[in-house]
Amino acid sequence: MAEQTFFAQQSANRRNSVLLALVVVVLLALLGFTIGYALTGDPAGAAVTTGVAVFIGFLVSVGSYFGGDKLVLAASGAKLVDETTAPQLINVVREMTIAANVPMPNVYLIDDTAPNAFATGRDPKHASVAITTGLLQKLDREELQGVIGHELSHVRNLDIRFSLLVGVMVGSIALLSDFFLRFTFWGGGRGRSRDRDSGGGGLQAVMFVLALVLAILAPIAARLVQLAVSRQREYLADASSVELTRNPAGLERALAKIATDKEVLEVANRATQHLYFTNPIKKFEDRSSSMFATHPAIVDRINRLRELTGERPLDPADTAALADLT
Repeated sequence: MAEQTFFAQQSANRRNSVLLALVVVVLLALLGFTIGYALTGDPAGAAVTTGVAVFIGFLVSVGSYFGGDKLVLAASGAKLVDETTAPQLINVVREMTIAANVPMPNVYLIDDTAPNAFATGRDPKHASVAITTGLLQKLDREELQGVIGHELSHVRNLDIRFSLLVGVMVGSIALLSDFFLRFTFWGGGRGRSRDRDSGGGGLQAVMFVLALVLAILAPIAARLVQLAVSRQREYLADASSVELTRNPAGLERALAKIATDKEVLEVANRATQHLYFTNPIKKFEDRSSSMFATHPAIVDRINRLRELTGERPLDPADTAALADLT
């Protein structure tokens, strides 16, 4: 029964992630079409605008595809390590790459006492895993295996590419919306208004209003969809880590230890927080926002692991039970 639940979780998370990503693409195309029709009053012009919006999103995606990981690693202060500088870490990573049947990634250390980790890159052959020094210091080998298994699952499942492309599309929606709102604010819509008054472009007037509404709401909706995608991929990586390690207890304890740790990861920011094993921005920090959470609640993740083994779920309000796992 546990095996069926495990594969059911994997299938559901993959399906939900793809559907959510399609929503972002549809939002970008819809926004491009309504803005094009509002500005030109012509379906052909709207189709051109839609094509341009999607093409720009594609170009930005290509740039991020080939260089985004290097920017993330540099911004995080990550330093490349090998067997001479971090033998235990390299040993665990190599062990888990064999289990995951993926190439050995580049391994980086972030000099920070807050325990956390992330994976980045465009595919398994060009992947990197970054781990904080705090993670090495505070987790035992089984717990470290659970975390590395989770990050290599992101690599194997192509989450690193998937999240990158969705993030770029969300950014394209924000840029297109900002352009249209600024264009309208600085008088770009007044010429359209005169044309409608003289020529009766009723549909164009409706599309102009719709474009304004979408320009305001689409970036928010796209961001929420991106966060939902991120949360689904975290569930999938947790389940895949258990598949690799055959040890849900190690990952469960790692989640509990990191959740109860009070250290703040200074190098994390809103642009990179979705990459990490757990949300590096703590609830007590000013930069925290529950509405835009990039990760599922820790207790929820632990309870999904407990579903696999038939253990009693934790009460989200029982913080002492979470501390007992450590």
